[in-house]
Amino acid sequence: MKISGKWIALLAALLLGGGGYLLWAGQPRTVETTAARHGTAVELVYATGFVEPEQPVSVAARVTAPVVEVLVDEGQRVRRGQPVVRLADDEQQAALRQARAERIRAARDEARILALYRQGWVTRAARDQAVAAADAARAAEQTFAARIGQYMLRAGIDGIVLKRDVEPGDLATPSRVLMTLGDPARVRVTAAVDERDVPRILPGQEAVMSTEAFPGRIIKGRVREITPGGNPIERAFRVRLMLEDAPNLPLGLTLEVNIVTKRVQRALLIPATAVRGQQVWTAEGGKAQLRQVKTGITGTDEVQILRGLRAGEAVIRDPPDDLEAGERVKVADG
Repeated sequence: MKISGKWIALLAALLLGGGGYLLWAGQPRTVETTAARHGTAVELVYATGFVEPEQPVSVAARVTAPVVEVLVDEGQRVRRGQPVVRLADDEQQAALRQARAERIRAARDEARILALYRQGWVTRAARDQAVAAADAARAAEQTFAARIGQYMLRAGIDGIVLKRDVEPGDLATPSRVLMTLGDPARVRVTAAVDERDVPRILPGQEAVMSTEAFPGRIIKGRVREITPGGNPIERAFRVRLMLEDAPNLPLGLTLEVNIVTKRVQRALLIPATAVRGQQVWTAEGGKAQLRQVKTGITGTDEVQILRGLRAGEAVIRDPPDDLEAGERVKVADG
């Protein structure tokens, strides 16, 4: 049977392609390895936090009254006892004037009765009644004067106005916070920690913080306390941290917080990309071998190996997903 040139060419192409595939399939796969090394393993709990006064003070009225004047602005420094908000007190001023007039009248009656008593013209009972009436009038005036003081709200600490939520014309009530004060020299960091990580947090643990506002700056602190009650909606607990070097950080600044919950010196470390669950790939005798290991502290870049590897042994840094045990491999140069 005569075979045409067209079929001969096709057959030759298939033979050449098959031979090329066999040649390619017989080549070892190139992989990159790295040696297990000793180093420091650090277990971290990540959270976000913010800078706030150690003792923020809320300014609120003890009475219900319209706001007449707001005497300070946000960011303004205030002194303890300084007036910050004035409330309408017209009715109280009128009551005070009436009480003052009653006190003056009672004092005059007291003086007249005392003079008559010394001359023997009035009884001891009349004298006692006049003295009691004068004392009551003086106490009433003092009471109204004290009430007047409630209509001038004053700063409770030396600090700055962190937040102002009041304008003239607003209605002040005892349940409404009009402004918040704080001392910028006494600050703390409050971080929201996931409830799953809370059991690992203990007072005194080291914390390393950073912020985009100061690139490259490391802020150190320590855990002071964990609030006993969590937020069931956010599923998080508040952790208070004290700053070690007390840097000048603006109140309200957001921070990235890393709390060191565990530190191991001379831990056996390999790249995190080399670990597949509790297994790693090694290149032994030119072939890929799967090794069972036990991992410890797991970081973003490296993983601690507790069992299954020795220092200096090489593992495949980033093993391909289709790598098979016993497959021929070649370690990349460098």
